[in-house]
Amino acid sequence: MAKLIEFPKKYNIPKNWKWVELGEYIYTKTGYPFDSKKFTKKSAGLNGLIRIRDIVRGYTETYTDEDCPNDYIIHEGDMLIGMDGDFNIAKWKSSDAFLNQRVCLIKSNSKHLLNDYLFYYLPYPLKVINATTPSMTVKHLSAKTLEKIPFPLPPLAEQERIVNKLDNYISKLDEAKEKLEKVVDTYEFRKYVILNKAFKGELTKNWRKENNISFDNWQNLPISNLCNSLKYGTSKKSQKSGKVVVLRMGNIQNGEIDWNDLQFTDDLEDIKKYSLNKGDVLFNRTNSSELVGKTAIYRGEYPAIYAGYLIKLDYKKDLIIGDYLNYILNSIKAKYYCKCVKTEGVNQANINARRIGAFIIPLPPLEEQKEIVKILDSLLSKEKQVKEIAEKEIERVDDLKKNLLTRAFGGLLGTNDPNEENSIELLKTVL
Repeated sequence: MAKLIEFPKKYNIPKNWKWVELGEYIYTKTGYPFDSKKFTKKSAGLNGLIRIRDIVRGYTETYTDEDCPNDYIIHEGDMLIGMDGDFNIAKWKSSDAFLNQRVCLIKSNSKHLLNDYLFYYLPYPLKVINATTPSMTVKHLSAKTLEKIPFPLPPLAEQERIVNKLDNYISKLDEAKEKLEKVVDTYEFRKYVILNKAFKGELTKNWRKENNISFDNWQNLPISNLCNSLKYGTSKKSQKSGKVVVLRMGNIQNGEIDWNDLQFTDDLEDIKKYSLNKGDVLFNRTNSSELVGKTAIYRGEYPAIYAGYLIKLDYKKDLIIGDYLNYILNSIKAKYYCKCVKTEGVNQANINARRIGAFIIPLPPLEEQKEIVKILDSLLSKEKQVKEIAEKEIERVDDLKKNLLTRAFGGLLGTNDPNEENSIELLKTVL
């Protein structure tokens, strides 16, 4: 038996509010079936088309020379819902454009319902409907489903008060969230800037001055000159349980070993041949085009060997520190080098040992390498803490917003006047 779509359950509301079906108070218009063969990205003299992907971002990159009836023209500020996928809702942010199919215009058709009140309420039921909509592929929403959504309708004056409060509070919450998201989104960039400064000698400039050491002591050497060998891992199949962990490409994350989703081996020959020692650096030679070249350092947490898609860089400890090598292979310079030398296959890219061995890196003396690693450990740890704090604060902002909306649509903002006549009864009186 097919699973039925679920709507939000009704809850207690003030006595002068009323539960109604949304269809009694809204006008909906689904998009026009434009010919996708005529779509173009060239905008000159053509009409913009609003597709599902455009709803949240607020602008279109699709145009057509087709025409359509005027009631399919969307204006800035119109409320739109994506009828496939996540059922996103947003107000259109750009100039006039045509409404393409699978996008729905929705607005109040009653003087007893404010569009802004509707806009604040709808994300919650749409989320509930999306979570319970059965689908084998892409989820679909219909205008009839929208019309059946239960809706808590307060008197018009109370709607205005609720909207005013939400405008004030939510704009502040959204502003705070935007700033926090910027902190999270720029984390990788800040990390790359710090690493770039480290390998140009900028982070240890004062240290060299204090220790009377010249920058001329730095060299530029290929990795192959700094390693005894560049060794591929085992090609044997791993198993779900066993004596020793087999590290695979998925276990290399952000310069460290991720000890989740592990595979194991009991193969004594492999354990002897591919055993890792604390400080070993692993390079991911085969992966997707975006992820190939990931590098991590093994810190000896558990006995482990490494799989064939990884290369162990057996570096010379009298020339280079493992952490220094790991850091530089996670720098933007290394990422760019990997992008240039990788070879593309079917759904995978590859960087062989010879090519990673040819990567030339800046190499200061061992003492300065230690100082660079010490500074990077401190700076990047702080950056990571800032990112994690921002992520937690984003969750808190989301919780505050959710709680605010819950209170607003339950009549708990302290704005409701119980003496105001129920809007439905008032309408009946007028009629």
